Amino acid sequence: MTASEKEQLITLLNKCWMTHDGLWFYECLQELGVEKTNRINKAAIKALAEIEVNRVKKFLGVEGKRLDTLGAFKDFLTSVSEFFIPDFMNASMSFPRENVLRWEFKPGECFAYKGMESMGVIDDYECGVIYRVECWLDSLGVSYDIDPPVKKCLMIDGGRCSGDLILHF
Repeated sequence: MTASEKEQLITLLNKCWMTHDGLWFYECLQELGVEKTNRINKAAIKALAEIEVNRVKKFLGVEGKRLDTLGAFKDFLTSVSEFFIPDFMNASMSFPRENVLRWEFKPGECFAYKGMESMGVIDDYECGVIYRVECWLDSLGVSYDIDPPVKKCLMIDGGRCSGDLILHF
């Protein structure tokens, strides 16, 4: 498989997964309303995070290893970001300074923001995207603080979503 074919496959699989995720949210929203759907969405994200982390660690050959240093964590994140943050998501993660993981979406371009806005629930949507990152950190045993704290969508005020996860190793 060429690098281009690999990238196309990753994009295809992620688009299928994100479409399923959005349609699942929409169907729950229709049946249960936004409050219950937010709660169920976060419960599913939290349950999935540990499974995802364990599968990815096994795939990368680091199963059973602790990622308790910045170097080990950066190596892990760099390896998985290729699979979990394809270009169409318009997101980036970086390490602008020691023990700080910065996330940033292109202004107005978060896929979840666009989806929730089109469903008409953006004002009540509790961000599952950053929550998923937090659940991954919890599953990896990485202690952190988050700035700014994220509950509702950050893009509502000004179309920007970015922040820092301050990692404690």
